[in-house]
Amino acid sequence: MKSLTINASQRESVGKKATKALRNAGQVPCVIYGGDTIVHFAAPEIAFKKLVYTPDVHTVVIALDNGTTVNAILQDIQFHPVTDRILHIDFIEIFDDKPITMEIPFKTTGTSRGVRAGGVLRFNLRRIKVKGLSSKLPDVIEGDISELKIGNKLYVTDLSSDDYTILHPDNTVVCQVKTSRVAVVEEDEEEETEGAAAEAPAEA
Repeated sequence: MKSLTINASQRESVGKKATKALRNAGQVPCVIYGGDTIVHFAAPEIAFKKLVYTPDVHTVVIALDNGTTVNAILQDIQFHPVTDRILHIDFIEIFDDKPITMEIPFKTTGTSRGVRAGGVLRFNLRRIKVKGLSSKLPDVIEGDISELKIGNKLYVTDLSSDDYTILHPDNTVVCQVKTSRVAVVEEDEEEETEGAAAEAPAEA
């Protein structure tokens, strides 16, 4: 999984007045949980652009001004209700030998037979919630939809991997090909054509 580095300043004062002063200076107050101690820090709002405003997921290296670094993942983020400015971010410290829970983007591969016949691919999930070691988690989870006909569904069980555990129930639908009257007719004709071609005798 990709990682981003954020250069930050550790903060000692965490009261409302200090927090307000940080925000007025264009800094985002943050906190890291999950380790031996809770770490409070701040960084310029622009430093979080590639972490927050993207469909991708990343682990984060927090490089503090005291020379220490902390590996973490974003846990929660608060935005201003009017301006959408980042108000606060919570991180969870991660370790090489401890599994973490993350939502990984889902991407299809191939072209569905049902879509070629006029059906429409509908997504029930855009992200898959998984648990595993950070070093084993992928940037994206891919699912092959080439054989999906109209009415067929892709389930989370079709995306299983030895590298992580999927945390959705087995009957969770990731995506499906929806039907229409025209699409059903076209798909039937396509299958009849394929069947006829298979049964046709070979020329001498």
